[in-house]
Amino acid sequence: MVIPAMDFKDYYKILGVEPTADDKAIKAAYRKLARKYHPDVSKEKDAESKFKDASEAYEALKSADKRAEYDDLRRYGQHGQPFQGPPGWQSRGGFGGGGQDTGDFSDFFSSIFGNRGPGFGGGEQSRRSTGRRGQDVEMELGVFLEETLSNESKKVTFQVPQYNAAGQHVSNTSKSLNVKIPAGVTDGERIRLKGQGAPGVGGGANGDLYLTIRFAPHPKFDVEGENLIITLPLAPWELALGAEVAVPTLTGKINLKVPAGSQNGQRMRAKGHGLSNKAGERGYLFVQLKAVMPKKSDDEIKALWQELAKKAAFDPRENF
Repeated sequence: MVIPAMDFKDYYKILGVEPTADDKAIKAAYRKLARKYHPDVSKEKDAESKFKDASEAYEALKSADKRAEYDDLRRYGQHGQPFQGPPGWQSRGGFGGGGQDTGDFSDFFSSIFGNRGPGFGGGEQSRRSTGRRGQDVEMELGVFLEETLSNESKKVTFQVPQYNAAGQHVSNTSKSLNVKIPAGVTDGERIRLKGQGAPGVGGGANGDLYLTIRFAPHPKFDVEGENLIITLPLAPWELALGAEVAVPTLTGKINLKVPAGSQNGQRMRAKGHGLSNKAGERGYLFVQLKAVMPKKSDDEIKALWQELAKKAAFDPRENF
């Protein structure tokens, strides 16, 4: 079946509220827009379409259940951009699995909530109520830091329990999905893939798959939130005289100018070379300078160090 292309709708953006807004703020924002754009009173350009957008956004966010489903989906899309959801959502008719008429609401809304639009009478839910919902599946997903910046999908294989008609566990089957890692994902974050768990019994809904993200240790970088830290080894004279050094990043190398007179342990930062955040922006790469002494030193080199010590007349413990 060919699924028609559709653009993602950020309902929070349409209402002009933050994703953390409470029910009261969402309702107030909707009422304000409804008064402004109601076709019977508004003379604004595109008032009717803006009124419909606001009504659709409020319908999606006023219910705790719908809002939770939309929030799970929102991490996969950007407002006004062609939308590709998580694995399996289209084949189920969206997260809601409906496919019924949802009045004047968009195809995007219908694809998520199906027949749970305005005036939903609960027909499908009533049919499901006699069955038992499938078991949720939990697993940890190891992710390399480089993968958090990639648009490519990651193959995930997991075990799904199978039950007979009496609800007894009879076996496990192996299941594989191609999962797109959401932008701005964090270590320890829990992601829900609705309907990808164990099948329901007696017509009940499928369970969900929960993935707990675990960043794989990196040989060069440590993670602090959306920022990365790398230790840059430097010779003492590079700290003293300054140097231009090629520094690794997750996507290549950058040239970093170390100023003359830099200190051991000092941090420099490179903007836009960290991890992505939820807004699609990247954090900093912090470069920590580390003086490294030569492992071998002959008499000539020792003499130069001794001469430097005399001429510098420097006491590092003056205020110790």
